[in-house]
Amino acid sequence: MAKNVRIMHCTPEDVFDVLGDGWLFTTWVVGASRMRGAEPGWPAVGKRLHHSFGVWPFVIDDVTTSLVWDAPRRMVMQPKGWPLGEARVELAVEPHPRGCKVTIVEDAVAGPATYVPGFLLQPLVWIRNRETLRRLRWVATGRARNG
Repeated sequence: MAKNVRIMHCTPEDVFDVLGDGWLFTTWVVGASRMRGAEPGWPAVGKRLHHSFGVWPFVIDDVTTSLVWDAPRRMVMQPKGWPLGEARVELAVEPHPRGCKVTIVEDAVAGPATYVPGFLLQPLVWIRNRETLRRLRWVATGRARNG
């Protein structure tokens, strides 16, 4: 399980404003390359985002399902990126004196990625999620300033 933490100079509500807008998914999630659709009602539990990952022309269609939506504290999603498998991604946000603290925890839960030893997979996921949180911070703080 890979865990990243970042302090953001915005409120938890600002972060959840971004998480709740499915059409912004590809702006902050590293590897997500294009949006194909967001189900009405996203991010309610059970609702899905339809997107793709990869670099054209090597793009794979993916679906991410909302498992927990407890704004502005916690969100859990399950992306399905076959043939690689599925992951469980939890974002927890809490107030901080400088804004908010955002923690992302990701772990493979199905498919071939579950067979990759953690000491190989987790550093790669950690590096990717470090950039994911950096992008999320830019979008959330930018929208808060221009809001």
